[in-house]
Amino acid sequence: MKKLLLLSIVALSVAGCSLSQRETNGALIGGATGAVVGGVASHSWGGAAVGGAVGAVAGAVIANATAPHRHCWHNRYGHWVCRYY
Repeated sequence: MKKLLLLSIVALSVAGCSLSQRETNGALIGGATGAVVGGVASHSWGGAAVGGAVGAVAGAVIANATAPHRHCWHNRYGHWVCRYY
């Protein structure tokens, strides 16, 4: 149990270096929600830890997938033009 919790904390702290603010917030919200649901469903700390880990990964993936993407370039007048897709 303690090893799983420590491993989850280390993994999230290392992954936090490469995540955007949107993905970090998604991971935090997903992790908290997953921990609550996992704890309530299993009535154990282990279920809460697993739910938190799965929720954090799912939250970051969903935040990345739903982020608006943009493509920017200079037009012939030297102005920035951005298109969101």
